Amino acid sequence: MGRAYALLLASRGAKVVINDPGASLKGDGNDVGPAQEVVKEIQAADGEAVACTDSVATPEGGKAIIDTALNHYGRIDILVHNAGIVRRGSLKEMSFQDFELVLDVHLRGAFHVVRWAFPLMCKAGYGRIVLTSSVNGLYGNRNVANYCVAKAGIIGLSNVVAIEGAEEGVKCNVILPGAVTRMAEGLDTSAYPPMDPDLVAPVVGWLAHESCSITGEMLSSMAGIARRVPPYVVHRTGG
Repeated sequence: MGRAYALLLASRGAKVVINDPGASLKGDGNDVGPAQEVVKEIQAADGEAVACTDSVATPEGGKAIIDTALNHYGRIDILVHNAGIVRRGSLKEMSFQDFELVLDVHLRGAFHVVRWAFPLMCKAGYGRIVLTSSVNGLYGNRNVANYCVAKAGIIGLSNVVAIEGAEEGVKCNVILPGAVTRMAEGLDTSAYPPMDPDLVAPVVGWLAHESCSITGEMLSSMAGIARRVPPYVVHRTGG
């Protein structure tokens, strides 16, 4: 999905930093190839892009990603946090390491890039931040407690960014995407409708655009359909 977002934004004139350490689905290893391939695609279409292979999993990596934008383009107007890994396991058996590593990339990774970009956007009086959550963060799912917790936390982070950025010209929203990517590995997708990442990208493009009229919202997007996801509603009965 990150590739689809980058290609769309670049086609609309954005100068893009492609961040991808080239790790496996579980977060192991490094490979500069994936990020460089997307850079070449953008440049071949007369767009501007550079690669950054630092990891969002550390504060230093987050700073390096934002610094790459500053060093090459002088400013940062848009931040899309899409990094993610999967380490499956039942709640009874999930290791503490697998829990922490997934939070490092998804949730702490979001904070690591937001923390460096947000003050710069506030100083400039403009910014668009798109954070990636999931329906699993809202409702949970089997064998991915780490993923669900991380995605729920991202919603809370986005709400704070939207509140604190409201008077600074900075808008922040959450995308809940659905697409058949390598994260669907091992799942039976034969009955799914067309769910190409390209069908999600336009929603991210709008959330990242200066004309975006919302902040502090959640939008689900899959199979070419986008919907506003209402906030939690708790019905209480009795005392």
